[in-house]
Amino acid sequence: MFISQELRKTNIAEYLLYMWQVEDIIRGYDLSLSRIRKEYIERFDIDEEKKEEMIDWYGDLIRMMNQEGCREKGHLQINKNVIIQLTDLHDRLLKSGKFTFYNSEYYKVLPYIVELRKKGNKEESEIETCFNALYGVMLLRLQKKEVSQNTKHAIQEITTFIGMLNDYYFKEKNRELFIE
Repeated sequence: MFISQELRKTNIAEYLLYMWQVEDIIRGYDLSLSRIRKEYIERFDIDEEKKEEMIDWYGDLIRMMNQEGCREKGHLQINKNVIIQLTDLHDRLLKSGKFTFYNSEYYKVLPYIVELRKKGNKEESEIETCFNALYGVMLLRLQKKEVSQNTKHAIQEITTFIGMLNDYYFKEKNRELFIE
């Protein structure tokens, strides 16, 4: 909870990946707040007030996951909204013509996006495809599984691209980015 609050202000890309991980943590505990409290939150070395805040936060997320039908898979609408915002910004950056470095990075990443979409969900946006790739590799690393050199290279390029989009997101949020 505290990490998500900070990331939301400083790195929207890491925030989204973190929130996807939180969704999976909740699923890992079968959407049981009592299990999350006993088996997860109790491990944190924080005061009782902060633990209660975390319990409330996880409880809210569990309610939302139940209401939004993403108990087993999928993402909360609050997380989908971030993808929508980033996709909208991405489209505007490409159409503007003023952001040549961004356009250049996009065309470096585009072959990877095309390849990933052949294997996965063709309905999702290119930005969501990038995030799915980043999240998938993050999970592989957490499981200490091998990641091929080709995948490492693709993820490095995607990371650079999403990092640029992240920077533009905050510039726009702070009204420092002017797109025609």
